[in-house]
Formats: sequence, C-alpha cells, structure tokens
Amino acid sequence: MKKFLTLIFFIVCSNISFGQTVPFDSLIQRGINQIYSLEFEDAEETFGLIKKYEPEHPATKFFPAMVTWWKIMADLDNEEFDKLLIKQLDETIEFCDNLLKRNPNNIDAIFFKGGALGFRGRLYSIRESWFNAAADGKDALPLVHRAYSLDSTNVDVQLGFGIYNYYADVIPEKYPFLKPVMFFFPKGDRHKGLEQLLNAAYNGKYTKAESKYFLMTLYYKFEDNDIEALKYAEELIEQFPNNPAFHKHYARLLRRTSHITKSTVEFKEMYRRCEQNMRGYNDKIRREASYYIADEHWRNADFDEAKKYYKECSDLSVSFDQEDDGFNVISLLQIGKIYDMLERRDTAIAYYKKVLKLDKHRDSHDQAKLYLKEPFKR
Repeated sequence: MKKFLTLIFFIVCSNISFGQTVPFDSLIQRGINQIYSLEFEDAEETFGLIKKYEPEHPATKFFPAMVTWWKIMADLDNEEFDKLLIKQLDETIEFCDNLLKRNPNNIDAIFFKGGALGFRGRLYSIRESWFNAAADGKDALPLVHRAYSLDSTNVDVQLGFGIYNYYADVIPEKYPFLKPVMFFFPKGDRHKGLEQLLNAAYNGKYTKAESKYFLMTLYYKFEDNDIEALKYAEELIEQFPNNPAFHKHYARLLRRTSHITKSTVEFKEMYRRCEQNMRGYNDKIRREASYYIADEHWRNADFDEAKKYYKECSDLSVSFDQEDDGFNVISLLQIGKIYDMLERRDTAIAYYKKVLKLDKHRDSHDQAKLYLKEPFKR
C-alpha cells in the first residue's frame, strides 16, 4: 500500500513551470541543487533571495518546505521536522488557493499546490497515516491532468506521468490485493512510463535529478537491471557527491554488479563520513558500511578486524531494535565462524544459537545448525 500511495503523491511533486526572469530562474536551479547537496543553509539563503524577485510567486513558499523535506529524508527515523514541514506545506496550499481564486488557470499555483499535496501525502504515508495520505493523493491526481491541459509542452510534467504510468502497471502485478483500488485510476503502461522518465531525466528543466533517482530505483527494485540502475547512480553521485541517499545506492549497485573493490572503497568512505558526522551520514548508514567493511576483512582473512566490524554492525542493529534484520543475523553467524577458527568453540556455539532465535536470512539457519554439529572450517 505504501508504494501505491507514494506513486500518487510523487506524480506532481516536481512538475514546475516558470515564465520568469533569468535571475529568478537561475536562483531556483541553484536552490534545487543545494537541496540535493544537503546544503540547507545555502538553500535557505537562495530561496530568501528569490522572494526579493517574486514575493507573490508560490515558489517562495514551496521550496523552503523542500529544504525541510530533505532534512527528514536525511534521517527518516527522526520526526523532529514533521510538524514544521506540514505547516510549510499547508501555507503553500493556502497561498496557491488564493492565487487560483484570482486566476483559476495560474499554472504555477496549480503545480505548486499539487507539489505541496504530494509531499504532504508522502510524509503521511511514511508515517503510516493512511487516511490523511489517501486524502492528499485523491486531491493531487486531478491537478496533474489540469496542469497538462494548460501546458502539454512542459517536459517536467513527464516525471509525474512517467511515475504514474510505471507504477499503475507494475504495482497491481506485484500486489494483487491493490487491483480493486487501481480500478478507479487510469490504466498504466510500464514501458511508456520508463520512456517518460527518461525524457524528463535528460530534457527536463527542474526534474532531471528526481527523474534519474526514480529510474535508478525502478531498475534496482523492479526491473532487475542493476547495470542500468548503476548508470543513473553514477550520474547522480557525480553531480551530488555528498548526498547520502545517492551514495548508498551507488555503493550497493557497485557491489551487485560485481565491482567489489570499488564498492568497498565507497562503503569505507561512507563510514569515514559517519565518523565525521557529515550531514545525512547517520548510524543506519554506518551499520551498512560496517557490514561490508567486515566482509572485506573476512575475505582477506583478517579475522580480528572482521569481528570488530561485524560486532559494530550487530550492536547498531540492536540499538535500532532491529535484531531480526539481515545485517545483524549474518553478522552474528560470521562472528560465530570466526570464534570457531579461533578455537573458542563455546563462544561460537553461543553465536550460532543466537542466529537460530532470529529470523532466517538466506541460509542462516541451515548454516547455524550445521556448525552447531561440527566446527566451521574455512
């Protein structure tokens, strides 16, 4: 359900159209890039300048909310900024409604109202407030069609249509229980959706990065095409090297495409940034980085270092109350193997028993049962 609602909310999030002066337009682009780079203070300063050029433009309300949005995206477990974001988005919607009362065809007001509804609904879906999320999704979808009818040449609109076409086709196949819900929405087209996202990714004005992000995640999660996903991850990380969301996908995709050494380099860099408390590089990222750094030490037979990082990965999982997570389960299994090689059989057995008490990941239970019967030998 979350994925279905998210597709509705994203439809209008980045469909932006401007007919403004060059300074205004260039400031918008600068601010967008600063948001993706998590340069929040700089972005806030940039959007403050925008207000000087066009104080009555809805962008002056919408983009400060996007700064808050990425503060949330940098650490989804932290709800500190939720109320502020809702307040900013409510103000954007009210601002746009006032503009539309004066001119019902004000395309900027339509776009930004849709975007505000989309992001508000997406936050509700992340927090599993489904009634509020569904209400915003219902209000957002008609704005896409209205915006397209007013300006069918705006390439940025293709992001919204691409997301809808793709998910409306794929989601009912993957989640059959949603088919009755999808009956009330237009039929989707998976391949057309990818083409529309590709168009926005390379020909859009303000939606290039967002479109590439969606292409990367769709090829990663649904299309089973890691090579294609890696192409977009490389482009995103090249443009926004300090964005932890892009960095994380880039490192994962390097690994999934068998670029093990390059992947480990990236995970080590992610770990270093966590140690330096760089914005967005939190303990969730540190846990994942620890796991893959441990894996490198394991492969190099540096067992003391491997145990150290597997232990850190496990401890972080426990701190998140995610003991059944795959990172923790496999780390515990690996630590057990290490203790077997160190001829500390009792300790190894204790770890194998821990694995059996947790959820199964890959063949973790089979391995634990095997090594309870006889010590692991490399």
